[in-house]
Amino acid sequence: MKLLITYLILINALGICFMLADKIKARKNRWRIPEATLIGIALFGGSLGVIIGMRLFRHKTLHPKFSIGVPLVFALQLIAGILIRAL
Repeated sequence: MKLLITYLILINALGICFMLADKIKARKNRWRIPEATLIGIALFGGSLGVIIGMRLFRHKTLHPKFSIGVPLVFALQLIAGILIRAL
């Protein structure tokens, strides 16, 4: 259980950091982090971190795959976690 919690903390921190890095790169017209990478982080457990990064840095909030898709992924992950815990 400790390993899972550590993983979730790290992947969510990574999600926040990648959203910040992409926002900075966008402002400077530099090479960007691919959207597939950001979505991948969300799918692998970092959805809350990506959501926090979106809100904190006001980044990708107008893109439906982020504004709708990532919260949906988070909700599904939360439901899966509750169901697994109940077993």
